[in-house]
Amino acid sequence: MANAPVAIVTGAARGIGAATVHKLADAGWRVFAIDVCADDLAVPYALATTEQLDSVVAAHDGAVVGVVADVRDQAALTDAVKFAEEAFGRLDAAIAAAAVVTGGGRPLWETTTSDWTPMFDIGVHGVANLARATVPALLSQGPPRRGRFIALASAAAHHGMWHLAGYNAAKHAVTGLIKGLAHDLRGTGVTAVAVSPGSTRTDLLIESARLYGLDTVDAFASHQLLDRILEPEEVAAVIAWLCLPESSCVTGSVIHADGGFQP
Repeated sequence: MANAPVAIVTGAARGIGAATVHKLADAGWRVFAIDVCADDLAVPYALATTEQLDSVVAAHDGAVVGVVADVRDQAALTDAVKFAEEAFGRLDAAIAAAAVVTGGGRPLWETTTSDWTPMFDIGVHGVANLARATVPALLSQGPPRRGRFIALASAAAHHGMWHLAGYNAAKHAVTGLIKGLAHDLRGTGVTAVAVSPGSTRTDLLIESARLYGLDTVDAFASHQLLDRILEPEEVAAVIAWLCLPESSCVTGSVIHADGGFQP
């Protein structure tokens, strides 16, 4: 493990974030798994718990380090990066998977700025905060650099969603942020990519189903050419590939891991 690559993953206690931690750790990576592990009064559903994060950590016999931190806290993310560098001497990839959905179930004109705030503070500013914390560490690796910065966007970044205008806006912002970051990284060898999943079996999708008055997330399957809901492990496999040296030609791009999503 002495020369094993090192990644930081946010939103790591469950869903696509947890699946990504598992996928990378199984492939020989050391991973810092970050999650807030606390509910938020502005988010109308339960967030991940310390028990869920501990379960992710326990599955990998020392290869995964759990860190309780909020992506809205720039200092906490910076400290996590310093911890990773001190512990393992390097950082090779950063994956921003933390996100929430709030203020949905109503048309835009019936929502308020406060309804949208958690989506932007966590799902957009949280991505930017992770980039501010990790990119200097990724650039500190001597050439040839192979650093990777990956953010989870969504099919909602590319298609309008009924009564989810705020979520549309937040995920569009993620793709714009990644495209801008990729230009800032031009010529460095460090890449920036967004991954846009379709309807994936996560707690966020369960909340989306609730907003639409649906009893099960499987009702969303008809919007995907695969005619089924995606599993987090499928999206995590795409993210893990993007962390490899073989993905070096992909930057400033959006990978549509969406099962052929059609609105």
